[in-house]
Amino acid sequence: MRTSKRGLDWMVGLSLMLSHATVAWADAAIVAAAADLKFALEEIVAKFKEDGKRDVKLVFGSSGNFYTQIEQGAPFQMFLSADEDLVSKLAGAGKTLDRGDLYAIGRIGIFCPKGSPLRPDTQLKDLAAALTDGRLTKFAITNPEHAPYGKRAVEALMYAGLWERIKNKLVLGENVAQTAQFATSGGTQGGIIAYSLALAPSVARLGDFALIPES
Repeated sequence: MRTSKRGLDWMVGLSLMLSHATVAWADAAIVAAAADLKFALEEIVAKFKEDGKRDVKLVFGSSGNFYTQIEQGAPFQMFLSADEDLVSKLAGAGKTLDRGDLYAIGRIGIFCPKGSPLRPDTQLKDLAAALTDGRLTKFAITNPEHAPYGKRAVEALMYAGLWERIKNKLVLGENVAQTAQFATSGGTQGGIIAYSLALAPSVARLGDFALIPES
């Protein structure tokens, strides 16, 4: 994905075949995919199998961790990254067959589970108010050290002027799917998650979501 200077919108990944993959093509193809793709890819693979195609094993996680694994020779046959820059680096290092293709644009938003004292809004105004009046005790984002969705969440909170006040209340997900679990389970008052996950019926029924503007 191409990270925008504005920080809130970015190009999601490039999907690449890996030149060093050692898994035989007769076996299941192993696909490393950013966690925001979980529901979409599971549906696609189910249809793929119905059509009589070969088996596919999906491995979901953070793009940064997959980048490190691929650098070290992990035998994935395709990488769908939430960070376009990571794919470019792998291509430059000769770890892929080509530079891949753009497949989506990632977006983030705030999700609050049913019963939360927070109300999601596009400008994060209620989140700011909750930090002032004491309603907020725990809030989930993805670890920004290795996950693009975490980096964008930090940028959104900084843009809203909330970072210094909220950083000590954060619960960090290993990837954005785990962050969505934290945000929907009631263990936190809410969180910043991927729009693609918020659209999934199994997530949407658990609370309310507001899309953060691209600007």
